[in-house]
Amino acid sequence: MHTDLRFYGLTLPGDELVAIGARIRKPNSMDDSQRHLWENMGMEWECNCRRLEGKVAIVAGASRGIGEVTASRLAAEGAAVVVAAPERERDAIDAVVASIRDHGGDAAGAVFDGADDASFAALCDLTINQYGGLDIFHANFADQSLLADDTNILDAAQDILDRTLDVNLKGMARATRHALPHLLARGGGAMIYSSSAAATMGQTVRPFYSMSKAGIGALVRHVANRWGPENIRANAILPGYVMTPAMQVSVPEEMAAQFQRETPSGRLGRCEDIAAMVAMLGSSDGEWINGQTISVDGGLTMR
Repeated sequence: MHTDLRFYGLTLPGDELVAIGARIRKPNSMDDSQRHLWENMGMEWECNCRRLEGKVAIVAGASRGIGEVTASRLAAEGAAVVVAAPERERDAIDAVVASIRDHGGDAAGAVFDGADDASFAALCDLTINQYGGLDIFHANFADQSLLADDTNILDAAQDILDRTLDVNLKGMARATRHALPHLLARGGGAMIYSSSAAATMGQTVRPFYSMSKAGIGALVRHVANRWGPENIRANAILPGYVMTPAMQVSVPEEMAAQFQRETPSGRLGRCEDIAAMVAMLGSSDGEWINGQTISVDGGLTMR
């Protein structure tokens, strides 16, 4: 597509405008004043979307899958990213940090425990010490190891209920209590929570997991309503069937086909689908989205 590219009333003869806010190619020719404008707007000759330039983000649960891809996406859009995960995943944390840096991004690694309040305080303190502030907190964690034992309300054990709620729901409250003051100190920011389509589906299994994810919606609405006037945004993303690397290995082909039949869109989800929503919610493009539970599921749930 050939077009003219206009900035602040100046018209630059455009070679190609692929997607506004996503990629802009260098105009064919520019005089000195136009070149000065182009360069001072932070444009590269061919640049990807940089909506998060100057922002600092924590991705809590970033060592693999959706969290890993999200951390990389935020860094690619210009954010300094703290890649956080449990201590046992330290090697994976280091690998994600190294990958971001290899691609020209800014990242640091950290550990946390969803069931340990002090670990969230330490995570936020590390971020402030490293980068001077916090703009985005993506709470992307849950104890997935419990799912096989989260059978039904009559048979699942009490310790499965306790652990599920402690990490998946109370952990979100812990994250919020420690991140929110730092967001307020920056004049506003975004709390972005990972929930699940299970929060609304009414499944025959995994009641404790579904309860924990549904509870996130109440937290989102509280934070958005109470601190929205102070420029705090709180939203939750409800992924559907996302074929993470772990899912690709563990889900039988027949089950994946069933997931596809249940999803009206023409494919199953990718980690990149969720990362794109996180990046948007953390950017100025998401400034008027607040207090929402947003399904990113290819139409699996329609509300």
